[in-house]
Amino acid sequence: MPKLKLDATECLVATCPEGKSKLVLWDTAIAGFTLEVRPGGGKTYYLRYWDKTGRQRQIKIGGYADITFEQARKKALRLRSEVTLGGDPAVNKAELKSIPTYAELAAQHLAHAKSYQRSHADVESIMRLHLLPRWGKLKLNEIQQQDIAVWLGEKRAEGFKPSTVEKMRVTFHRSFELAARWNIPGGQTNPVRGIPRPRFNNGRERYLTATEADRLRKAVAASANPQLKHIVGLLLLTGARKRELLNARWEHIDTERKSWHIPDSKTGKARYVPLSQAAIAMIEQLPRYDNCPWLLPNPETHAPFVDIKRAWDTARTEAGLPGLRIHDLRHSAASFMINAGIDLFAVGRILGHADHQSTMRYSHLANDTLLAAVEAGAAKLKWSSA
Repeated sequence: MPKLKLDATECLVATCPEGKSKLVLWDTAIAGFTLEVRPGGGKTYYLRYWDKTGRQRQIKIGGYADITFEQARKKALRLRSEVTLGGDPAVNKAELKSIPTYAELAAQHLAHAKSYQRSHADVESIMRLHLLPRWGKLKLNEIQQQDIAVWLGEKRAEGFKPSTVEKMRVTFHRSFELAARWNIPGGQTNPVRGIPRPRFNNGRERYLTATEADRLRKAVAASANPQLKHIVGLLLLTGARKRELLNARWEHIDTERKSWHIPDSKTGKARYVPLSQAAIAMIEQLPRYDNCPWLLPNPETHAPFVDIKRAWDTARTEAGLPGLRIHDLRHSAASFMINAGIDLFAVGRILGHADHQSTMRYSHLANDTLLAAVEAGAAKLKWSSA
């Protein structure tokens, strides 16, 4: 094949001889730098080289009509240097082409979340409403840390709650963690890592007083949903989570042992909830439906309630407690137990906390009990400053 020192003029006048499928001109200055000339007049710059296995590889530099000769020469020099230093430009180019967009990674992330998370709706919502509109079309290697930091700042400035912005950061971070674990091209570096988590106090503590609990009891008793009074009552008497109770089955209730077995809790571990006599009395009053395994089913469908939001909204408004959340009943159950003198460890066991730190949020409620303890100790000691 013809070898000569390629320059702009040689490339301009080069034509493919009649009867040949192509003409390849090899540059004598840069090893492997070639110009391919085709019968129709099309021309393309390439770099040809031998990889570590001894196989000849070819990588396209650009079309003659798309780049200048000088641009082609400079790129050929760069690629040749990469080969000389042990690299493989063709492999690198293939890897770049294989890098997925964030939308593709997000789909895999969500599928993974659905395989083990009971509450994956938050992940789907954060992706659909926030992450995908901004980052979905970008390839993973195009997503830069500084851009993410600016975006999160803009979200805060738009008025989103700090907890919502933090969910965006955590979900995005998790996507790239999975990309690295699954060896997805472009996911070796996590651009979210290193972005500081803003400090904020998202804790909300709302505890019913005995008077408020009585108002709520009357309101749920008057609800159009006949099961609401039982649901709210048992949440307060057990400290269980809403979904745990709505999914409870008769087979898991043992009134003789005064125990409720929850086979699949939020922590992923089975647990037993002790039942007070008041809770057992309420359970024994529950309506039973033929061939229905659920403890508190929807009376119309005989299936667990999907939600009780409408009935709950009406009842809490009637009780004069418009800001009360269903989850606050769990907090209230804890507060009533602690203020009755039950220690934090026991309360944590009843609530099914995975660690002691979760229970410590209620520690201030035990102040009266602790004061009574030191007073009793002082009285026993009979120490006097006199």
